[in-house]
Amino acid sequence: MGARAAPVSRARPLEERGRVRTHARSPSGMKMAAEGGGKEANEIKTQFSTREGVYKLLPSSEYSRPNRVPFNSQGSNPVKVSFVNVNDQSGNGERICFNVGRELYFYIYKGVKKAADLSKPIDKRIYKGTLPTCHDSNALTATAESVSLLVGFSAGQVQLIDPVKKETSKLFNEDRLIDKTPVTCLKWVPGSETLFLASHASGCLFLYNVELACSTTAPHYQLLKQGQNYAVHTSKSKSARNPLLRWTVGEGALNQFAFSPDGSYLACASQDGFLRVFCFDSAELHGTMKSYFGGLLCVCWSPDGRYVVTGGEDDLVTVWSFSESRVIARGRGHKSWVSVVAFDHCITNVQECDALAEFSGSDEDFQDQLQFNGSRERANSGQSRLSKRNSTDGRNVSVTYRFGSVGQDTQLCLWDLTEDILFPLTRTRTHTNVMSAESATLGTNGNNSVTPSNSPLPRSNSLPHSSGNSPNANKPPSIVDSALIATGVTKFATLALHETRKERHPEKDHKRNHSISYISNKSSDKLNQLIGSRSAKSDSAKTLGTTLCPRMEEIPLLEPLVCKKIAHERLTVLIFLEDCLVTACQEGFICTWARPGKAVRSVAVPERSQLSERNSGVAESDGRLRITPAERY
Repeated sequence: MGARAAPVSRARPLEERGRVRTHARSPSGMKMAAEGGGKEANEIKTQFSTREGVYKLLPSSEYSRPNRVPFNSQGSNPVKVSFVNVNDQSGNGERICFNVGRELYFYIYKGVKKAADLSKPIDKRIYKGTLPTCHDSNALTATAESVSLLVGFSAGQVQLIDPVKKETSKLFNEDRLIDKTPVTCLKWVPGSETLFLASHASGCLFLYNVELACSTTAPHYQLLKQGQNYAVHTSKSKSARNPLLRWTVGEGALNQFAFSPDGSYLACASQDGFLRVFCFDSAELHGTMKSYFGGLLCVCWSPDGRYVVTGGEDDLVTVWSFSESRVIARGRGHKSWVSVVAFDHCITNVQECDALAEFSGSDEDFQDQLQFNGSRERANSGQSRLSKRNSTDGRNVSVTYRFGSVGQDTQLCLWDLTEDILFPLTRTRTHTNVMSAESATLGTNGNNSVTPSNSPLPRSNSLPHSSGNSPNANKPPSIVDSALIATGVTKFATLALHETRKERHPEKDHKRNHSISYISNKSSDKLNQLIGSRSAKSDSAKTLGTTLCPRMEEIPLLEPLVCKKIAHERLTVLIFLEDCLVTACQEGFICTWARPGKAVRSVAVPERSQLSERNSGVAESDGRLRITPAERY
């Protein structure tokens, strides 16, 4: 089957408009420009090299629909993959869930150890009338006998299922009274067995409790908290009902959100181009960032919670410092929209050494080194970064963060974020590839200077350790705690933060300044989109050149350590595991790439072209959520 050409963003950075850009093509189309040496770059790579060794694609570990036929992805929702470890004593504790079209699969994930057996899924579901868009398993309660799996759908519903027991527990927003737009992201609240968050294309974010039912009528809300371009509402009800909270964030779709490693903060990437980072418990806005242009599509946290990386329609990856609330670097390597960004916790390293260290081995060592370095950084906010990166005995601190990105250009990029970016005053060269023209101006530009000594260093979000400067110290009242109380003996509708009562005309301000999705549920969607696009253009012009959105020449510009074409169709998944990394494309193929030294002998698998496509026989319907019996193998 011929592959469709990967979609390419039309908008370009201002610096790019004077030259022709090359985009990915399908195998039957024109080939990309050569990477170098006259070789064509359209060839799909099956391995690539980094400093730590060679990553190899394992064909025998590929997951897909059982017939291995490329999925006709035109007009379909992105293929998504989620993992959960059930702590199985047999050694096969990893479980993989993925959606392809209207189908949802749940398998034992054997990774680099054994070949994938696609004939024996733990569970398979075919949905009629609506398509699965995202999913997430509760790692806190998962066992070999039971897994709580949330599935979001294109019509707005959220389903709670147990793929091990093959049971369907509950359906939230069944009648689409809460939100009618597709679910864009779904996450269990860290540390909770019952609470989860669901974001929608409307720009709303809802907090649910799986133990509560949804209202049989459209919910009514009252203002709980509001700020610049966001508001939090609670349901007005005589008894506790879902949703417990409704967040309206920015304008346009809320494309993705991510919890910080300690679960205290929530980073939201929106179609209006803004990254917004909230203290989740208090709903306080910690900081914001604006994309160079276009919407933000993805977001992730560094393993220590110090940095947030985003990607989107500007074809760039952007690194944002949590403690400084500013952009510290951008990365340019993709030729189209960036769909996923993720940190590699196995490569990320903070350690003291005489020379530049390569990479650490264990996560425990990383945590110990990070705790020492983090406490030292918080000791004196007025110190220069040069002094911060030196220990008491004069040894340098080697800092390396590895993160990756995949995009609609079918390319995988790996990036290294090192001390010449994190500590720009030292200008010590490392393995990070930095554009010389931009980096030469760094350190002399006042906009890139460190935090002034007379201003306090913003609170850090490093991994939990006892410190008086911990971000969890002296936290404002928790709205999530209020939600938990609501599930007991009191009504959540009566709970509100005291400071909201002190604000002047909060409802009028909200209607005038905040999310258009809140203004009226009966308003025309097209009119709202038009208003949002006009205001977004105006905001972009105002923010360019400010700390929200620095110009390209004002901050370091990273080049990818690796940039390889690895698929025929646009890439939608990038996940780093201990012994491999996992990617997926819109054709429905989930690929396993063994880390250096982790590859095992490949087992022969049938070629995709040798298998014929089987028709599931499920027709489109009226948008109601239905499940058809799984195919028998």
